[in-house]
Amino acid sequence: MSDPRIEERLDALTQLFEERLSADAVQQKAFDQLYEELRQYKEDFLFQAEKPFLLDLLLFYDSLHWFHRALENRDMSPEVITDSFQYLVDEFLELLYRRDVVPAEGSPRFDRRLHKVVRVVPTTDTGEDWKIQAVLKRGFLRADRLLRPEEVAVYRTGNDSEPPKE
Repeated sequence: MSDPRIEERLDALTQLFEERLSADAVQQKAFDQLYEELRQYKEDFLFQAEKPFLLDLLLFYDSLHWFHRALENRDMSPEVITDSFQYLVDEFLELLYRRDVVPAEGSPRFDRRLHKVVRVVPTTDTGEDWKIQAVLKRGFLRADRLLRPEEVAVYRTGNDSEPPKE
């Protein structure tokens, strides 16, 4: 003989278990839908954020393509080639400027916050010690923060290669 109270309790537990499973399935479906919407939002957000920059790059590509065709057709004198190439450099700098990226201002002496030494040029003149001999790669700032240090060659006297303290 079975106890009716035990059967009632088992029925109640079974019903509770089935309700919980059903609720979990609904919750999982809702989470899956939310994650999919979030993924789509993120993809669209990135696309919209990158789109102006990509369109600027495409305009620059058009200028490069025009320049290449003109070189192939030999349509330009050496002076015009030089001017046209400078125009491309200026156009590229403008593209960077619109993204708040600007060339770092030059400095006659090494500054560890702005420069990276990639070559040392020996000198006997102590007045030239840590003076920049040549800029090998230009440095850039973004929003007044160093994006890329300027790569430089510096004059050095003696064997000490430790930069001066600022």
